[in-house]
Amino acid sequence: MKQIFVFACLSLLLVGATVRVQAPQQKAYKVVFDLTSSDPLDQRAVIRWIQEVSAVNPKNEMEVVMYGRGLDLIVSGKTTMASEVAESIKSAKVTFNACAIAMKNQQVDKTQLLPNAQIVPDGIGEIVAKQNAGWGYIKVGH
Repeated sequence: MKQIFVFACLSLLLVGATVRVQAPQQKAYKVVFDLTSSDPLDQRAVIRWIQEVSAVNPKNEMEVVMYGRGLDLIVSGKTTMASEVAESIKSAKVTFNACAIAMKNQQVDKTQLLPNAQIVPDGIGEIVAKQNAGWGYIKVGH
């Protein structure tokens, strides 16, 4: 009888330990990435983060807002990450938004942007609006 009791207790402990190890599915969230750098390390970082965030929960929403030299990520002829950007747009809930003010300042025409890249009137304003709507904020850097 004592052996059955010990076996039952050990079984319950084992089941309890197994349940704690399994992480629950995270609730979906929304995050805006702020990219102002043409540094390839920063560009790779934001692509990697998109992949990692998508892997945690495919329902997570992400937006990359590019102004300043960050535009280089989505400008044909300047980017080295065109296929990664295209793949991110296809496989995840991701948008890549170029700041119209930065485009004007750098004389970048919308025809120079990668397919499916979007334009927002003001990159900083877009980030502030997302934060006001409850989105998380990440400044891209290494």
